[in-house]
Formats: sequence, C-alpha cells, structure tokens
Amino acid sequence: MKLIPPSLVRLHQLKKKRRNKATTIVPITNKPEEQPENLQGLCSLGCTSCQRFNNIRCFMIFYCILLVAQGIVFGLVDLSIDMFQKGNRLRTIETVVVSSSYDISSCLVVVFISYYGGRGNVLRWIMFSSLLIGLGSLLFAYPYFSGENYQLNIDTEDICKEMKIVKTCKKSLSFQSKYVPFFILGQSVQGIAGMPLYTLGVIFLDDNLATQSTGIYLGFMEFSVTIGYALGYTIGAPLIKSLENNNSDNSVGVSDDNERWFQTWWIRFIFVSILAWSTLIPLSCFTKSLQGTARIKSGKHKKPHLLDRKYKDQEFETSSKDLSASIWILMKTPMFVCLALTKASESLLTIGASEFLPKYTENQFILTSSEATIVSGLILIPGGALGQLLGGAIVSKLHMSYKGLMRFIMVTSAISLVLVVFAVFVRCKPIPFAGINENYNGTGQLGNLTAPCNSYCSCSSSFYSPICGRNDIGYFSPCFAGCTYFKTFKRQKTYFNCSCIDEGLTTSDNQGDFIDARLGICQAKCYKLPVFIVFIFSTITFAAFSAVPITLTILRIVPDKQRSLALGITFVILRIFGSIPGPIVFKMAVESSCTYWDGGRCGHKRNCRLYNATKMSYLFLGICFFSKLFTIIVTAVAFSLSKYLVKENSDTFSVAMKNPKLKQKEKKRTVL
Repeated sequence: MKLIPPSLVRLHQLKKKRRNKATTIVPITNKPEEQPENLQGLCSLGCTSCQRFNNIRCFMIFYCILLVAQGIVFGLVDLSIDMFQKGNRLRTIETVVVSSSYDISSCLVVVFISYYGGRGNVLRWIMFSSLLIGLGSLLFAYPYFSGENYQLNIDTEDICKEMKIVKTCKKSLSFQSKYVPFFILGQSVQGIAGMPLYTLGVIFLDDNLATQSTGIYLGFMEFSVTIGYALGYTIGAPLIKSLENNNSDNSVGVSDDNERWFQTWWIRFIFVSILAWSTLIPLSCFTKSLQGTARIKSGKHKKPHLLDRKYKDQEFETSSKDLSASIWILMKTPMFVCLALTKASESLLTIGASEFLPKYTENQFILTSSEATIVSGLILIPGGALGQLLGGAIVSKLHMSYKGLMRFIMVTSAISLVLVVFAVFVRCKPIPFAGINENYNGTGQLGNLTAPCNSYCSCSSSFYSPICGRNDIGYFSPCFAGCTYFKTFKRQKTYFNCSCIDEGLTTSDNQGDFIDARLGICQAKCYKLPVFIVFIFSTITFAAFSAVPITLTILRIVPDKQRSLALGITFVILRIFGSIPGPIVFKMAVESSCTYWDGGRCGHKRNCRLYNATKMSYLFLGICFFSKLFTIIVTAVAFSLSKYLVKENSDTFSVAMKNPKLKQKEKKRTVL
C-alpha cells in the first residue's frame, strides 16, 4: 500500500462513496407535488412529460381565451341589435326578446348546472361551454351568411321638389324572418354556455388556488370578459362607419355595396367560433386536480364559515329534495340575499355602462355612431376591465377577510358616486336644430319642421338625413332646408339653393357654385369630451372594483360544498333584479328624453332622431348613481348582519362546550 500513491487511494474511496450513494434505495413517497393526482386528462395518456403544463397558470390562459371569445359575441350582438333597431327592422317586442334571451335561458338552467355540476368533473362542463359558445356564434352568423336582401325602407328623393315621387316600400322580409329566431336561439345557447364558466369555473379556481391568490385570478377572469366585450365593439365599429358612408351616398336604404358590406358580419362570428373551439383540445389535457392542488389544500386552514351553523351536520345528496332544502337555507339567510342583491345592482350598472354608453356619448358630444362606438370600445369600457383586475389584485395583496372585503366595496362605491356627480355636469350645449330648438329664424314654430321656406316641398318626416347649413344650424333633411339640387364635392354630398338658409359664410366648389349645406350633423364647438372621458373612465374603474370582492365574500361565508349552488342562486337573483330589467330601464330612460320622433316608414315603429341632452344626462347617470347607492346600503346591511351571525355562532359554541356530548364535535370548529 505504501507503493500506491495517496492520490489514487483518495480517488478510489471517492468512487466507492459515489457508487454507494447511487445504489442507495430511496423510499417512494406520495407527495402531492411530485405525483399529480387524478391523471385523467388526455395528455396523461400519451405524454407524461406534458404534466409540467398541468398547472393553474396554463389552465388560466385557455380559460381566459374562452371568456374573451364570449365577450366578443356579447359586443357584436349588442351592436347588431342596436343597428337593426335604428333601421326600423325590429319591433320593440322583438328587440326585448332577442336581448333578454341570454338572461332568461341562463336563469332557467343555472341552479341545476351549479348544483349537479359542482359535484362532478368541472373541466368537462367548461369544455361543454366551449363547444356551445362556438355553436351559438355560428347561429348568429347564419342570417348574415344566407341573407338575400336586406332592403326594407322607403326610396324617396331627399331634395325639395314641388311634386315628389315616392317609390313603394320593398317588402323583402327574408332577412328579418331569419334574424329574429336565429338570434334568439343563439342567445339561448350562449346563456347555457355561460353558466358553467361563471359558476363552476369560479369554484375550480378557488379549489386550485391558495386563499390569498383567488382574488387576482378572479380579477383576470372578469377582465377577460370585459376586454372581449370591448373588442367586439372595436371590430364592429368599422362596419357601422361603412354603413354610414354608404347611406350618405344613397338617399335611403341599402345599396349593392352596402349589401355586400352587410354580409361581412358573419366573418366576425366565424372568427369567434374558431377562437372558442381552439380551446377544446388544450382544456381536455388538464386533469381534475391540477399539479400542486393537493399541497395547496393541505396548506389551507379549514376555517369554518359563517353559514356552517345553518347547515349543521346535514349531508346533501343529489336528490331534488336535497336541492330544494339547500336553496331554502340560502334564501332564508338575509346576509346572503343582501350580497346577491349587491351583485344584481352592479349588473344593472354594468349594462348601462356597456349597452347605452355609446348612445349617451353620441348625443352628448355630437359624435357619429361609429365614433361613439370606438370611444366606448377603446377607452371607456376597458376602464371596467381595469377596475375588475385591480380590485382582485388589491384584495388578494391585502389578504382581506370577509369584513374587509365588504368595507372595500363600500369605500370604492362611495368614490364612484362622487365621480358620477361630477360627470353629470360635463356635457356640451345642444346644436341649434331647425324646428326643434330653433324656429327657422323666427318664421316657424318650435316642434314643427315645416315653415314658410319649405312649405311647398312636400317633405316627409319619415326620412331622416341630417345636414348642416352654412349658418351652423342643423336640418332634419335637405328637403326641410329647401335645397333644390346637390353635388358630390371632395367625396361629400353638398347642397345648393337652399331656401331656408340665407345666413352664414359662403364657400364655393370647383365650378363656382356657393355651397349652402353639407351632409351630416354640425360639428359641436365643444371641447369637453376629453374631460368627460377622464371622469367616466375613473367612475367605471372605481365602480368595477366591487365585482371580485362581492364574489369572494359569498365564497368565504358559504360552506365549501354549497359554494357552486350559492353562486347559481346569486346569478338567478342577478338576472331577475339586474340584467333582465336593466336594458328595459335604461331604454325607457333614453326614450323618455327624446324630443322628436320620425314618422316611421314602411309601417314600422317610429324612431327617435333627436334627444334632450340635459334630460338624458340626468336620467342616465341618475340610474347609475342610485345603483351604486343601493350597493352601499345593501352591503352595509350585510356587514351589520354578519355581526349577528358571529354572535349566534359564539353562543352556540358556548352551549356546546357545556354539553359533554357535543364537546368533542365542537372542538373541531373554530369561531371566526
């Protein structure tokens, strides 16, 4: 051994140690972070290495894509309904039925989906929603794709003539006969598809996330839906602008180019179908319990909930009797009902900010429909998405209890109330409009479009084609301005020899003729739109802060096994008191501020052409104000009721501790 160099001896010993370590048998442990539970996804069948993606972050990517897809559908459908209502193609009852089909269908199925779906495989329900969202989008696309003729208006001359030739109405109803039933069916399918996403999806996230992380993920969920809605408005705005340009070249109705434009709506809905169905395969790869879920559940402290005492030790199965018993326990709990009503008032506010904000902006700041849609879709509606995301992030970062969540709701709602009050006074003065708020320079009467200067023109109030005179006064149509002929100058229709326009600066065209009026509404000499955008953006952002905290509060007070049902009943209350009557309330408020209705055409209902901007401002923002005020009041009531539930639980706990038979059971409970 002395002849062997010491270095070789050390090398031999080192190799021996390594060999011993390599042959050491390490006992296999069933740690949840090393071996994912319930490997039931498709990826587990052929690709075990894919399990590295079997986590909540990867799931959230495809889940948010699906929510964005349905949000786009909401935006496109609302634009479609509004466009056809303006064109007198839909009666009032048809408009209400089409817009309410989503809420009615979801209200009918949400309780059953939330109760029975919460006891099964939630991922399969989410995949089912993905399939239905794509199918519903195809139903919306079908009328546009297969329509033949969309013309349903009066063809008439828009200039002043002593003898007017009015062509007959084109009674082609092929599109309308397809539009109404397919849109009702599409809305119903979307309503069924949405309920697993917004009830079971929330429960899935809550089960696979730490308590302090649930809020920010729910914020991303709400953010995705709102951003999708804004995208729907954005991709639909160019189509509305194209319609306005085509109508400016044609007196009334739809030209051949416009008809081809009309058929391009189906492309948007097909895109949504592809986007929704693209999530089917990725969602099928996830397992029922994601990687790391067992570790998260073991780390969660099983704290009792406020409503645990309501359920006591009852075990509810899948029978209809158990379902009705569970519903009755929730409905006779005032605190839960108050929180559900808070969710309903927030839903009513969201509907006002989304569906009717473009119309409000259009009339308050004298914008075109496409401009108002772009402003709402790109600037104002994303404020709601930002508020939902920030609200979830803040409550997650601060690790708020259910009491802290309710305080947060009341404070942010109070801030939005103050901002609404300031926004009421940010508006422009109305533009002078002949026959409405201007009396043809003293020769006519307010409320009457006919004056001595146009009495010989035989004008029809059924045809609305606003023009702006060189005197900066708007006119209902070139005929009511007394214009006798027109030209196209710089790609814009211009009118000449207008008998009702005799003041203002004159400009000439290339041929030396003096232009009296131009097609379109007069430009508002008002620069308050940026200020309005700042106020409304801030108002919507602070108002949206409440969305995630309300959901989290419901999840924190209801026992784990009843969370999905509680969300389902919340959606029923939300539909009945919020989203179903909401559009009707806002529509009545907008229509009550109308100052002039046209004469209607082709036997269809009249359409409002001019609004009282001041009255609309008070009514529209007033409803938003009282909705937020109701949120504060009801949340305060729920906050006060929570104290009684805590006291009741404490009293029951004290009685149980004195009873030897119940002492062992109550040791497992911890009073909040």
